[in-house]
Amino acid sequence: MLPIYCALDTTDLGRASQMARMLAPHIAGIKLGLEFFTYHGPQGVTAIAQHNIPIFLDLKFHDIPNTVAGALRSALSLNVQMITVHTSGGKDMLTRAADTVSNWCEQYQRVPPQLLGVTILTSMDALNLRQIGMNEVVEEQVLRLATLAKECGLDGVVCSPHEIGLLRMALGNELLLVVPGIRPEGSETGDQKRVLTPAQALALGANYLVIGRPITEATDPIHILKTIEKTLAC
Repeated sequence: MLPIYCALDTTDLGRASQMARMLAPHIAGIKLGLEFFTYHGPQGVTAIAQHNIPIFLDLKFHDIPNTVAGALRSALSLNVQMITVHTSGGKDMLTRAADTVSNWCEQYQRVPPQLLGVTILTSMDALNLRQIGMNEVVEEQVLRLATLAKECGLDGVVCSPHEIGLLRMALGNELLLVVPGIRPEGSETGDQKRVLTPAQALALGANYLVIGRPITEATDPIHILKTIEKTLAC
């Protein structure tokens, strides 16, 4: 099974269900984000989970600590395997998020999902950061946010492929690294600016890869996965 979460960024529940059913035997799970969740809500997540595939609920919560805690409690009832918050929400928000997940799961005797902190979106580069008042290089800001996430008790972070080596060197192997911005050889980069191939990202130390359009828009998604698998075997 490939360490890939396929991003189903669609409002078409039928298409998403078909894709989840097709991909379930081959990948680690399905990533459902804002587009899908805003249209279908919790019922949509439940519908996809019925195909016996783990769900990465990528809603990137970012608000005051109390609001994020409440949102997490609602999301935890969906029994997902991964869930995200923005690390830029700060120490108080991140600590409250980690405590909420731990306490809720202990209370209801559930296995806690992996709580991930989103660092810098892969659609952003140094110019984009300067435009919002961040004058540091991307790598320095990602390391700062990932360090904060680890200190606050999160299980891992979402980072671009270009920060994998830096984070592994600075923070060790305990932190889970979930990596979008992955493009199989020959794929278009789209709106992603900091990308690598699956083989390159895994070699650097990524735990899971997030791949969307190269799989979901392919004429034969399984063929794409088999092609990726061959590159990993080399």
